Amino acid sequence: MQGRYLFVASMDVEPGAEEIFDEVYDSEHVPSLGAVPGVLSIARYRRAELRLSIGGEVRTIEAPGQPRHTAIYEIEGPEVLVSPEWAEGVEAGRWPTQVRPRTTNRRHVLLRRNDP
Repeated sequence: MQGRYLFVASMDVEPGAEEIFDEVYDSEHVPSLGAVPGVLSIARYRRAELRLSIGGEVRTIEAPGQPRHTAIYEIEGPEVLVSPEWAEGVEAGRWPTQVRPRTTNRRHVLLRRNDP
């Protein structure tokens, strides 16, 4: 990883809206925000079942309330998220009118890498 910061955006999508969510996220939202200066990379993830060996046994770890969809943005610094380019990119295309209103359980987190 090149950047010192990760911005994590997680959310659920209303039933019946998954197709437009994926299409707009991949074809419009990621390219728009990926062009913002200071955004180094973007990756999208969908929650999966977690089975983990811990304490000498294999457990299934539950995460009640955890959103299903997550995008991770590797960024140079927190100033990227308040830049004019970010403000324009996050409101571009169909995202603000056709997708964002159909999302729920939204969570946003900024993480800073621990350097020795």
